This record gives sequence, C-alpha cells and structure tokens, in this order.
Amino acid sequence: MNCLAICNSESVIHLLSAALQGSLNIEFIVNNEALSKKLIAAGVLVHTGDTHKIGTYLNADLDPTTCVLIEDHPLVNTRRTINTIRDAGGSLIYLLDVGHPARTHTRQPPQGIWNTSRLSLTDRLSEILCTELERSITRSRVEQYQRHMADADRVLIVLHNEPDPDALASGLALRTLLHRTKTTAIIGTFQAPTRPENLRMTKILDIQIETLSRKDINKFDRIATVDVQPHYFGGIMSSVDLVIDHHPIRKGYNTAFKDIRPKYGSTCTILTEHLRSVNAKISERTATAMLYAIKSDTLFLSRETNAPDLEAFRFLYPLANTALIGKIEGARTNLERLSYIAQSARTKTVDAPLYTSHLGLLPREDLIPYVADFLLQVEEISWVVVSGILNNNLIISVRNLDPTAHAGEFVNDYFSDIGNAGGHLSMAKAITPVTRFEEKFGASEPNNIHAVTHRLSKQFLQTRSGIETAPG
Repeated sequence: MNCLAICNSESVIHLLSAALQGSLNIEFIVNNEALSKKLIAAGVLVHTGDTHKIGTYLNADLDPTTCVLIEDHPLVNTRRTINTIRDAGGSLIYLLDVGHPARTHTRQPPQGIWNTSRLSLTDRLSEILCTELERSITRSRVEQYQRHMADADRVLIVLHNEPDPDALASGLALRTLLHRTKTTAIIGTFQAPTRPENLRMTKILDIQIETLSRKDINKFDRIATVDVQPHYFGGIMSSVDLVIDHHPIRKGYNTAFKDIRPKYGSTCTILTEHLRSVNAKISERTATAMLYAIKSDTLFLSRETNAPDLEAFRFLYPLANTALIGKIEGARTNLERLSYIAQSARTKTVDAPLYTSHLGLLPREDLIPYVADFLLQVEEISWVVVSGILNNNLIISVRNLDPTAHAGEFVNDYFSDIGNAGGHLSMAKAITPVTRFEEKFGASEPNNIHAVTHRLSKQFLQTRSGIETAPG
C-alpha cells in the first residue's frame, strides 16, 4: 500500500520512515528545501513542494487509494492542506497527533473536515513503551528468583488443597521457568484433587502431584507457592522463597520474592507474563494446561477478566491443544452432581436475589463449588451461598454476579476469625473447623448452619451493598 506523509518535524519523519518502511511504500512531502536535502541524504524518499498546491500531490502520484498522513502541526493550516489533498484526488486522510502542545486540547479533526480520522502517535508509543517497560521489570523479577533457586538440589512447588486447574497449570509453568524436571522440582499439595475435571487434567496432561505431610517440608532446599499464599496452611510454612498468586494479599509469612496481582483473573496470567518476559520455550502440554486454567478461572473470560487475561489467552491459544481441553472438560455433569443439585433445591432458602443451601456431610469438597456455580445460572439469583461438611470442617462457597457486593469481603467479615477465608468480587471460600463455628454461632446442626449463612448473607447484602431481598 502506498502512503504519503506530510510532515514538518524531522524527528517525526525519521520515526515514521523507520517504523513503516517495509510495511508500506511511504514517501514524504516537505515544504523546506534544506530539510528535504538533509532527508534525501539520509535515504528518505522525499518530495519538496507547497502543501497547499494541487500540483505537489499530483507530482507525488497521489490517487484515491493512497493513505495520507498529515502531521497536526500548530504552525500549519491543516484545514487548507486537507482540502487541497481532496481536490487532488486523495480520500484516505489521517491527522497524526504527535503531541504538539497547541493541539493537545482536541482529539477530533477540525470542524467541517469530514471522513478524516485522527491517529495519536503519542498514545501508540505510550502503549508500546509501557508494555516493553513492564515486560522489562517482569524479566528482572523473574531473573532474580531464577538465580535464587538455581543452586537448590530440590525445589518444592506447593499448591493449595484440592488444587484446581489454575494451581495445577501454575505448577507446570513455574517448573518451566526454573528450568527444572519433575524430579528436581516437585509439585505438591496437602490434599490431592478429587474433582473429576481436575483428575482428568492430571491424567491427560501427565501432571504428577505428590501428597505432602508436614514433615516433607524440611526435605527441600527451596519452597515456592503458586495460586496460594503461605498463610493458607496455618503456620506450616511461615517462610518461603517465592509466592506467585492472584488472590488478595495476605500477611503472616515471610518470602524472598513475591508477585501478587489481585486484579488478575488467574495466576496463570501472571506466569504467562513471566514466561514471555524471558522468552521461555513453552511446551504444548504446559500451554494447554495454562489456557484451560485461564478459561476455567475466568468462566471463559466472563468473570473478573481484564486486558492481561485476554492477552495471555490470545498468546497461549496457538500453542495449546484445544482438543485435549475438550477431553479434560468432559461431560458437564453426572448423576452424583445432579443428586446434590436436587438436594440443594430441597433445602434451599430464597430471598431473591439471594439463594442459600446446606448440603450436609459430603464425600468430596468439589461438590460445593460445583453446586454454587450451577445455581448462579438461575435467572432471579445473583448471590449464592452453599455450604457442606467434610472431615469435621465447614466449607462455604460464595458466588456473586452483583458488582456492588463483594464475595471475598463477605467471608472475611464473618469467618476469617475462626478459619481460612478469602476470595474475589465474584467468588469466595471459607473453611472453618466445625468446633470453631459452634463456638461463634451455636449448634452445627444442618438447619442452624443454613440459617446462619442465610442470615449473614442477607445482613451483608443489605448493610454493605444496599441490596434488598424478597422471599422467593
């Protein structure tokens, strides 16, 4: 494509020539003989002439398919230049904002100049420079923890209990960043995954997870946690070497290095930036795990998703095997899950948009968040609290669609003093020993647990978010 640029600033001309040469056949028009000779000597294709005369553009072979860039300069009659270009047959005209002070007050072409678009060179450069600077900062951070981990014989990468796809994939990604194998960087958890999709993921992608005990911690030279922070483990690890997580920042531990970004939808998004910053080679297996993790944690980019999540998804997609992701996801539900959805429907209390239920004793933890996610599909419901008991612990999952209510704040307000509680705007979790629940709220009978979670939810929605509920 042919491009004709009308510029008065030498620096802008050199910048455009270097940036566009090879992509466009770009030539320049200047009205200064001295500048023209200087540019020609530098190898720039230049026409010299009056920018307010039609002949200048005809001599430059302007036609309706030529892309015309006009530097928006305070000393130039831009309107007259555009009208002359139109008279000469030009139609693809763009005003180029290069940040001249006299022009920064407006982002639109002058009134009366139709079919003319404005391009901001400063905005485009800002985006590129900011991206590169952020990547440089990330690269420095990654190289620091890589050096710190390099001399260790054995590294432990710790995931939270019942690790989900984001945790599992993050373990693989960090192992790649540390240039380790499965024998020199162990991925471990204190409670192995039980959710069918997560078990399929470990099998299909051959992710080997070791089940840890407290005494195992001392067997490793370096310890990292991903998709979780050490406070979660209740003092088992008060000091670690590296923490990478997207959950809200917690206190109560020491670490040599950390990268915690609560605004990100997935820990794998953070680790994608780490991998890109050092140009790491990402295997198809790791890319598939990470892509599935981002898809899962953000509900296919529909929940608490921002630009970095979208960019990470875009980057990983061509590297991943999407057919394997389909196999991991498998069937949407099964008879066991349907039975617990039915149980929730029988025991529910609804004060729309609030829905609460208690599932009682459970064989697996994953059933609670599954039911909560399922119920959020109900048209009248935007706030769901589902609870259940496993191994003498009360587990509470919260799901939320209302931007004025914060699920993480809810569980922190009422349960952080008796157990582990945390989460994001749209999803949160609390785990508390049944005995601690009884000390604060009374009996742990199913009806009382259900009544407490419903009462607290209703109170929170009304006092913190101004959401009125109505019996359903």
